Amino acid sequence: MSTSIRAERGGRVGRYAPALLLAAGLVAAWQVYVVVSGISPRVLPSPVRVVDQGWTNRAVIAGHASSTVQVTLLGFAVSLTISWIIATAVDFSPWLRRAVVPLLVVSQTLPVIAVAPLMIIWFGFGILPKLLVIALVTFFPMTLGLIEGFASADKESDALLRSMGASRRQQFRYVRLPSALPRFFTALRIGITYAVVGAVFSEYVGATSGLGIYMAQQKNAFRTDLVLAAVVVTAVCSIALFLLTFVAERLLAPWALAAKEGTR
Repeated sequence: MSTSIRAERGGRVGRYAPALLLAAGLVAAWQVYVVVSGISPRVLPSPVRVVDQGWTNRAVIAGHASSTVQVTLLGFAVSLTISWIIATAVDFSPWLRRAVVPLLVVSQTLPVIAVAPLMIIWFGFGILPKLLVIALVTFFPMTLGLIEGFASADKESDALLRSMGASRRQQFRYVRLPSALPRFFTALRIGITYAVVGAVFSEYVGATSGLGIYMAQQKNAFRTDLVLAAVVVTAVCSIALFLLTFVAERLLAPWALAAKEGTR
């Protein structure tokens, strides 16, 4: 292994070490408090109990987690498609930009906690209301990231292509699209974390399977340990999907990731 690779890995470990140490300290304090106070596990189970009961019920939790991840990915795919269509259309039409962007902002004032039950009433307990809730909470950051990314394209490059007789589509393909990808992937990382939360919340309101309905069932059974175990699994799923966005960025826009790493 070369010295540069070791130094790079060492830098990454050092970057995340404070957060890991803080998390470990909080978990240790939680464990000590539960042991010293003698608080009921129904109110606050210890981390050891959460891990033990989560592992004991791993098959059931894994089944619900699989359902949640599937819904998350489907809903996110819908949101991603809508975001690209809207952002591309806005980039080609200044009038549409003035009409759509304010509506995008207004859409974020809608309380999801109030909209999600309405989705269940209107569309039942199938997959459609879950997809709509996920799309509602995730398409705004991705759409806005794309719109701003397209607008940040280098003006001189655009002018050069125009002087060479390039069409608007060619300008979009060779200048505006590459310029938008770094901001898009930043928005993608925000959106994917919202997607998991949106999926769990939509299941919590009404579903037959998924981590959200599992948490609701265990809450009603006063199994706080299993509720927290499901919360941990939800966090792990979010982190895994978040990290996958870096893999996608490295494959689709390696120059953007290299530029970010170079500025650190």
